[in-house]
Amino acid sequence: MSIETSVIVPVVSQTRKPAGEISVPAAVLTGPVRESLLHEMVKSQLASRRAGTHATKTRHFVSGGGKKPWKQKGTGRARAGSIRSPLWAGGAVIFGPQPRSYAYQMPKSARRAALRSALAARHAEGKLVVVDALTLPEPKTKKMLECLAGLGVEGSALVVLAQNDDAVMRASRNLPHVKAILVGGLNVYDVLKHATLVVTRDALEQLAARLMEAA
Repeated sequence: MSIETSVIVPVVSQTRKPAGEISVPAAVLTGPVRESLLHEMVKSQLASRRAGTHATKTRHFVSGGGKKPWKQKGTGRARAGSIRSPLWAGGAVIFGPQPRSYAYQMPKSARRAALRSALAARHAEGKLVVVDALTLPEPKTKKMLECLAGLGVEGSALVVLAQNDDAVMRASRNLPHVKAILVGGLNVYDVLKHATLVVTRDALEQLAARLMEAA
């Protein structure tokens, strides 16, 4: 019994006409979709985006309270050393949040496995479109919409390029459900956030080579 080592993916032109095929390692597009790993990867990405600028004032930062409110003994009241005690109204906060970084990074092998799972999910759904090349005559939002319509893409789409194309990048900025990125910046969160993945042939070749390193 032979084990499938590669999968043939059809390549289309910008007008969705057949433009050949591309062979991709099966581990990249037909591997198991590990939902738990995808969940952890998305959590990691979103945690890294948190500002972490929340802050509360401890006794060190609350102004006032330098003088002891009353003498230690003889008043019948509880001992007090400062009106800025956390027990007093207007006082400090005990164990309040302080500025911090929420970022944490998963192992490289786990990050690659998560991206392979995300690609496998889109391929299984038939939402992976491989384009021979993707260019626009001018950086206009209308031209980008026409391009996506020609490819039969409806709804949100993530466009992945092998090299920077200023026209495509600028034309995608005003479309709230369309994002264009370079293959080096492809990540799990963006793949899962967009319904359709549009990848150029060159970008897919680079991506496959990267994901198969120490797979």
